[in-house]
Amino acid sequence: MSSVKFRERARYWFDNTMSKGTISLVGWLAVVSMGLVVVVAGLLMWVAPDEPEGVGGPGHVLWIALMHALSPDELAADDGSVPYMAVMLVGSLGGLFIVSMLVGLLANGFEQKVDRLRRGRSRIVETGHTVVLGWSDQVFTIVAELVKAHASESGSVVAVLADRDKLAMEEEIRERVDLGRTRLVCRTGSATEPRDLALMNLAAASAVVVLSPEGEDPDAHVFKILLALDKREGVHPPVVAAIAATRNVAAARLAGGADVHLVDSDDTASRLIVQSSRQSGMSVVCMDLLNFDGGEIYLRPAAEVAGRTYGETLHAYETATVIGLRKPSGVVLNPAMDTPVTEADEVVMIAHDDSRIVLADGTAAVDEAAIVTTEPADPEPERTLLLNWNSRAHHIIRYLDGYVAPGSVLEIATDHPQAGTGLDGLRNLTVNVKDCDTTDRYALEALAPGLFQHVIVLSDDRFTLHHADTRTLMTLLQLRDMQSAMNEHYSIVSEMHDENNRALAEVTEADDIVISDTVIGLLLAQLAENRHLADVFGFLFDSRGSEIYPRPASSYVTPGTEVSFSTVIEAARRRGETAIGYRDAAGRNIPPHYGIVLNPPKPDLVRLSERDSVIVLAED
Repeated sequence: MSSVKFRERARYWFDNTMSKGTISLVGWLAVVSMGLVVVVAGLLMWVAPDEPEGVGGPGHVLWIALMHALSPDELAADDGSVPYMAVMLVGSLGGLFIVSMLVGLLANGFEQKVDRLRRGRSRIVETGHTVVLGWSDQVFTIVAELVKAHASESGSVVAVLADRDKLAMEEEIRERVDLGRTRLVCRTGSATEPRDLALMNLAAASAVVVLSPEGEDPDAHVFKILLALDKREGVHPPVVAAIAATRNVAAARLAGGADVHLVDSDDTASRLIVQSSRQSGMSVVCMDLLNFDGGEIYLRPAAEVAGRTYGETLHAYETATVIGLRKPSGVVLNPAMDTPVTEADEVVMIAHDDSRIVLADGTAAVDEAAIVTTEPADPEPERTLLLNWNSRAHHIIRYLDGYVAPGSVLEIATDHPQAGTGLDGLRNLTVNVKDCDTTDRYALEALAPGLFQHVIVLSDDRFTLHHADTRTLMTLLQLRDMQSAMNEHYSIVSEMHDENNRALAEVTEADDIVISDTVIGLLLAQLAENRHLADVFGFLFDSRGSEIYPRPASSYVTPGTEVSFSTVIEAARRRGETAIGYRDAAGRNIPPHYGIVLNPPKPDLVRLSERDSVIVLAED
């Protein structure tokens, strides 16, 4: 082993001190400056011991040398011998060099400090704030919904941590979201690094939302964040995370631990697409329930209605619509009408604000003469056309198989190489696959879409999100024009990624447009505010039990008759269903609610026509 020379040790030590930053560099400049002053003073005392005039010893000489080093303009006022002037010139030049370096170092250090502050590296000292980890288009939906949820509060804070520039994040969010009274705090860092997570003061946070990033294998990034959150010490706030692929949910649950609630993006979006394809307006109803704009879902202790049956509670609240019960055994929406309500239960209801939930005064006014009694028709086989293919298609087809009657047919039209694979074990659907360019008018006409009751247009995962949405718009325009030209009637539901494309897609008058990323963002925001709603939304999106159905108003009340909404609720109750609102056909294409009215006041009078629908919770 070769020995280390003194020169190498000295250089190594010097390199280490130089790497410690601005303070170390300034210290070295101070040492060099003092060395320069001592050398200049020594030379003066040697070559010009009697200059300048009135010198009072070595200390005075050191002071004169120091002043010339710090202020080179002192040289212009000197008047001495050539040796004296030469030494002072050397000292002034050396001082000029050192002062210039000092100014540069201080300016650079200050700039670095400002840049560090600008990048957001200080620890958050808020309490009760909501933390969002990661970055995707869902961040705008989540922040916007959290702002609405806390619109009546002052001092609410949303904190975002992502590996992006702090100012750029804040500017982008403010451009797309009206923050109102909510404060936005952004920090630059990696959500998988414990040191960066410590910036967010997670122990004092009310909830943490983990976003699934865009790009390949996003769930791997979510896994790392969940592991980092689980391993940190201290208080663990509730965590809500989005998982892109259903196959990764079990692993994510293991990584996150008991404090994490997972949203299966594939599963949720697939269920909503299937339900929307069969029930026009379903996606708008779900969006209304998921956002904080109008009617929201609340859980309320059942003590004030204990002793009644579920059917009796439907008329118990004047400004809220009861939709189910949360019993110790779990959530049940639209249970049997004779289900008893106990003090241990909670009532699941839709209301515009929890502070406005009041019991009805007296008995509900019901117009018996306007109630229509009809028997629900038996389900018949259906024909569905599926255009395009992506990784979510397998889920969609299997869920569709659980809804339709035996003997139903599904035609898949796409040029995707994986279309129709892995569909063994279907019970009710017969699947056929046809090669087709779904943006080509003649290819679409050859499919004869008028022979189908439902058309589903998926986003093709072979293209970028923006390009896929553009192709979906082209297909929708072709279908709508074909419907108009051939006077055909079939429902159309389409899947898109970008919320901004909804306004463009509305030109096509598509019955339902499912913005999958927006739906997941809304669901994450809801669960961040109240994790207990997870069972409620899970029940809504499940094919088992009761689901949301817009059904013809003529099956409940006499068309054209002016009735109270209490009468509509009673008509649905007698069919074993729970009415939660209605859809005005005249407003079907008018944003933002598209004719959907949820939780109308029970005493209000409505006039429902043949074309209108009553929105109910019912079993298929």
